[in-house]
Parts: sequence; C-alpha cells; structure tokens
Amino acid sequence: MKNIPLNTALAVAVKAAHAAGKIMHANWHKPKRVNSAEAHDIKLELDVRCQALIEKILAATFPQVPVLGEEGISGDMTAEYRWVVDPIDGTVNYFYGMPHAAVSIALEHCQKSVVGVIYDPFTDEIWTTSKGGPTRLNGKIVRVSNRSRLEDAVIAMGFSKSKESLDKSIPHLNRLARRAKKIRIMGSAALELAYVASGRLDAYIERRINLWDVAAGSLLVENAGGEFYTLPAPGKYRYAMCADNGKLRHKLQIGSLLK
Repeated sequence: MKNIPLNTALAVAVKAAHAAGKIMHANWHKPKRVNSAEAHDIKLELDVRCQALIEKILAATFPQVPVLGEEGISGDMTAEYRWVVDPIDGTVNYFYGMPHAAVSIALEHCQKSVVGVIYDPFTDEIWTTSKGGPTRLNGKIVRVSNRSRLEDAVIAMGFSKSKESLDKSIPHLNRLARRAKKIRIMGSAALELAYVASGRLDAYIERRINLWDVAAGSLLVENAGGEFYTLPAPGKYRYAMCADNGKLRHKLQIGSLLK
C-alpha cells in the first residue's frame, strides 16, 4: 500500500469523529437500545451505528484500509495501515446519563499510531495530532502539565473488574489516594488520555485496557510531551498502561500493578 498522507487522514478522521459525535449528542436524551449487558459493561445499538458511520466516512477516502474497532473488525489486521476505532468510549457513562464519553479514532502504520483524534461532543472539544506534530485542542497547541510532585498531582485510575485485577489495583489506589492531590475514576480512557495530553490530569493508570481505548490518546500524550508506557496483558489487543507528563511514572511505583 502507498504511503498515506497524514494530513488527509487526519482531516478524514476529524470528519468521522464529528459525525459520530453528532449522533451521540442527538440521542443523548432518547431511550437507548441495549444490545448486550454484562456484569460491568453495556453495549448499545448506538455503538454499532456510530462505528458503521465512522467506517463509511473513512472508507470513502481510504477504501483499502482495514478497521479494528470495538464493535467489529473489517479487513486484514496485519496490513501496513489500519484504523483503530472506539465509536463511544465511555458507553456506561453515556447510558447512565453522565456526559463524559468520546469518539476515538487512530490510524496506525505498522501497528504504531500516526494519527489520533478524540472528540467530546458534550463539550465540543476535539483533540488532534499526527506523527511528528503537536497535539492540538480545538486547533490550539496543548502540552502536558509540569507537575512533578505526587502531592500536587491529579491522577486518574481505571479498573478491570476481575478479582485478580481488583486485588492488585485496590492497594495501589489506597496508596496513591493518600499521596496524590486527588484521584479520579472517570470512565472514559480516551478522555483521560486527552486530559493528560492537555495538562488537566497529570497521569492515568489502567491495568487492563483494549487497544481501541488508547490508540489515539497515546499519540496525543506523546506529542504533547508526555510518556505512554505499556506492557502486554493477557488477551488480544490488551495492555497494561500508564500515561503521564513525563515526570511522575517512576514516582507512581506501579510496576507490580501493571504486571
């Protein structure tokens, strides 16, 4: 496959993210149809509809590029380029009426993100970046925070609900809650990463997370001067991760949590 012009890919991803966000916003106060409900997660018909729209818009410009999405896969996942899509990141928040959810779209080249877009339709904020460029929020360049003391830091954490994950995570939550300025558990990995990239959060830690949750946000963080650190986790497209402003990861002492 020919090299994809990143400026074109970024523009198409922004268009797709805005279109999906418009659907999210339009259906905000309407009844939601649940496709499946697990103990700690919900899948909506709207997730599927938003991903289908995103795929249609992306394919209109890049018909040969496959899509790896939370709501399904199309094409060859070993291809040189692939889109990685989470149509509604924070579905449980969205379903329960909490306006903290976003559209996340990344383009990967050889399984490394080269374009990242995260759109929050409730605040009308869109974070964008591409390889070698800055991270922007609504067009304005943003950077990670400069805070280097845990006592000044606001840290987000997320939890997989398995017994093993909780057994390992809760002691770290307890330790960090005593040391950090504040702990936040917000329910949208994409937005937590966007918040780290723009200095609203100083770090975000998750022991088990999927690629489509972090593919766009990881590039946002790195291009904003931060650090995105991962370890492989059991399961396909699963990772343990820590994103921070480049000054806190070693002070967080999370090695045993991520393993």
